[in-house]
Amino acid sequence: MTATTEKLGAHEVAAWLRRHPSFLQQFPDLALTLVVPREEGKASSLASYQLEVLRDKNRELNRRLHELFGNAQENERLAVRTHQLSLALMRQDSAAGTVQAMAASLAEDFNGDRVRLVLFHPVDGLEDAEWLQVIDADDTRLAPFRDCLSDGEPLCGRLQPDKHAFLYGEQAGQVQSTALLPLPGVGLVAVGSSEPNRFFPGMGTLFLRMMGESLATGLARFEGRDHAG
Repeated sequence: MTATTEKLGAHEVAAWLRRHPSFLQQFPDLALTLVVPREEGKASSLASYQLEVLRDKNRELNRRLHELFGNAQENERLAVRTHQLSLALMRQDSAAGTVQAMAASLAEDFNGDRVRLVLFHPVDGLEDAEWLQVIDADDTRLAPFRDCLSDGEPLCGRLQPDKHAFLYGEQAGQVQSTALLPLPGVGLVAVGSSEPNRFFPGMGTLFLRMMGESLATGLARFEGRDHAG
């Protein structure tokens, strides 16, 4: 009778261990003597390697936890500021006061370096406001904004040059990123920042929408009463 010897290759051993992950529990001495190559430095025992992997995972989980906590805190601050803005707009007794409260809040509470509002209807008392443009909704200068005014979707990031120049004029060079909020039938609200990454494509726009709705609702209270002309 001839004995046959089956030779196992490395891949077969690895496949077998994957199917039997508890194998090393039966042979703890083997688990301690195995060595695992490291990307840097000397090889380490399997136990040390597993401990290092667990520590790396723990550090990554802590990093993600801190990131989530930071995002939660920022969202809470934004929620409070948005609520305060809504209350401030509700307290106004004129369209001019409503627009001024919006501009002041965006500059002070939301840290806007450059705040610009574009309205389709003039408002008494704001004729000299340098941060406000009053322009007819059919004006050809609004052509670059037709799509966003149609769908009401906020835009964040670096705007196209024509949009940028229209909103900020001579100060366009000082603005590196913008949050643009279109208000169909009302106008545009732009908050510019000197920081390139302050506003970026893909960032959440929920609070921008809420602020825009608050302004539109606030102005609607004075339609036909405070508009000039």
